[in-house]
Amino acid sequence: MTTAAVDAPAWTDKKRWLWMLGFTVMFLPLSGVQLAEATGWSLFYWFAPLFIYTVIPALDLLIGTDDSNPPESAVAGLEADKYYRYVVYVAVPIAYAVWIWSFHYLARTPDLHWFAQLGLAVSAGGIAGVSINTAHELGHKTDPFERWLARIALAPVAYGHFYVEHNRGHHVRVATPEDPASSRFGETFWEFFPRTVIGSVKSAWDIEKKRLARNGKGPWTIENENLQAWAMTVVLYGAMIAWLGWIIVPFLVVQAVYGFSLLESVNYLEHYGLCRKKGADGKYERCQPHHSWNSNHVVTNLFLYQLQRHSDHHAYPTRSYQSLRHFENCPQLPSGYASMILLAYLPPLWFRLMDPKVVAHYGGDMSQANIKPSIREQVIARHQS
Repeated sequence: MTTAAVDAPAWTDKKRWLWMLGFTVMFLPLSGVQLAEATGWSLFYWFAPLFIYTVIPALDLLIGTDDSNPPESAVAGLEADKYYRYVVYVAVPIAYAVWIWSFHYLARTPDLHWFAQLGLAVSAGGIAGVSINTAHELGHKTDPFERWLARIALAPVAYGHFYVEHNRGHHVRVATPEDPASSRFGETFWEFFPRTVIGSVKSAWDIEKKRLARNGKGPWTIENENLQAWAMTVVLYGAMIAWLGWIIVPFLVVQAVYGFSLLESVNYLEHYGLCRKKGADGKYERCQPHHSWNSNHVVTNLFLYQLQRHSDHHAYPTRSYQSLRHFENCPQLPSGYASMILLAYLPPLWFRLMDPKVVAHYGGDMSQANIKPSIREQVIARHQS
């Protein structure tokens, strides 16, 4: 007699223990301070952004890509394996511990040069920004514990509304002109950043206002999930200020802005110029894998719980990171997120690299693309001629 276990093809996740890199990155500010104190080089206080923007891209280039997928027969086992959940859980307390330690160091070292102070604040914001990805992975799950852990992870960057807007806003309107978190062809990151920050707050508030209205309640209630999340930030910041003093206030602001700018720079990459078709009934087609830019660069995927397999994530949002798949027909980024973020900061280089890829994806028919309104007719006309 055969069993399902015998019939199923043997498969082992070769990256199983490497997924722990997702929480080891949280130690970067601590490592930077140790290096700075050992060498006397203030540059090491900037260790987190330096690592993100140089070491990870270099490793991506060196190690390359992996487009292999786990067999579907192994997916149920992967999803049920608690190890993958614990790897994500542990990232939250580690991030908090290092984040709190960083501000304690700043408050207790007032004679530190401003360049070093700024570097450590940005480094703290870097790990808080990476923690948004942890919150992203947890926030898509149905377990109440994981959902609360997601909101806790968002508190340091004062971006708790992401929990509401991403799940019930972005995933509904992704790759459409109505989505504040989907960047448009011809839109620079510096144009996109204020649009998405303001638009996401408005969207999150509107989503909760409508949900509560359906239950006969106004938005100013403790049941408003945005208010719950923002209250966590108020309590966290209040406790930090009460403990360490007002000296840390500017550092809290700096790290928060840098932290959520990392999220929004990733949002900028993920759907640039891509658009879902609208039917005769005015409704958009279901989100498909080709509505997201994908990347199989190994190192960044390990650090970000395979966020770069974004195509599968949007098509199947509840699928866990260890099970996400590569699809051959998906538009592919030329490098990993860590490299592409730097290009996003430099619009001429970004446009030179990415605009031809969007044009090629649509076979020159730019009427199908999500284009910045002020240049839409011009872009469509140029590629029709």
